[in-house]
Amino acid sequence: MTEGRHGALLVVGDVVTDVVARHRGLAPGTDTAAAIRTVPGGAGANVACWAAHAGCADVRLLGRVGADAAAWHERELVTAGVRPRLVIDPEAATGTVICLVDTGASAERTFLTDSGASLRLEPADWSDALLDGVGRLHLSGYLLFSEPSRALAALALGAARARGVPVSLDPASAGFLGELGVDRFLASVEGLDVLLPSRDEACLLTGLPDPADAAAKLSRHVPWVVAKLGADGALVARGGSVLARVPAAPASPRDTTGAGDAFTGGFLAALVAGAGPEDAAAEGCRAGARAVERVGGRPPLPG
Repeated sequence: MTEGRHGALLVVGDVVTDVVARHRGLAPGTDTAAAIRTVPGGAGANVACWAAHAGCADVRLLGRVGADAAAWHERELVTAGVRPRLVIDPEAATGTVICLVDTGASAERTFLTDSGASLRLEPADWSDALLDGVGRLHLSGYLLFSEPSRALAALALGAARARGVPVSLDPASAGFLGELGVDRFLASVEGLDVLLPSRDEACLLTGLPDPADAAAKLSRHVPWVVAKLGADGALVARGGSVLARVPAAPASPRDTTGAGDAFTGGFLAALVAGAGPEDAAAEGCRAGARAVERVGGRPPLPG
């Protein structure tokens, strides 16, 4: 891992509209009372916002949205301290995710996802000039779940490698990963510097039930693996071994939406600032703890 490499953080990924419905147990076949809010989201956009919130001075984002919500999303990103480059899709609406959040002790959430324009990013949306001044590239794993955006991710990864820019990726969704297939996923991440799977994603990618074993095995494919374990903190693995277990920061969960994105954003901001992977993972845990105490997947706006 390249430490102390300054420059901008470029995130390439999904920008979506989240409809968050907080309920206390669903009542099938009838009405369920819920508190419903519409907020900006998307794993890629959330990571960028949390990185800016964590102090990364130059965070850039490439994403694709529909004309229906482009101005709103751009405004929200700029206010969060992100420099967006949003491609407006001429045919598809902005992606929408309905987040069903149980307000019980676990604050567990279920997503209903209409990817819309977000996974229609394509190679024509990429320019190598996007890497000018960039010290680290981060790819949202959602890019791998459609043919056009998978081609864009491969193009961006290759361009970054040619310039010596390290690249990270968050697998994004165990459900979509199962559909893509483990072998196709692992082939797609050749050349990565850091992989940031959740517990479920790490276990799915390796077939191992223990996340420490899974992280260790994945670190034979990707130089650094940082496995996000929620309330159990994080694991840092390299070269087939777990090097560190990082404890979670204390939190009182209200909504776990975006907690993994917050971890990734805090982690990447620390890397860009020169931290080592264990210290960066601790920053990620702190960001994740802040995230679960908020509704929605974004940090508070400045001021």
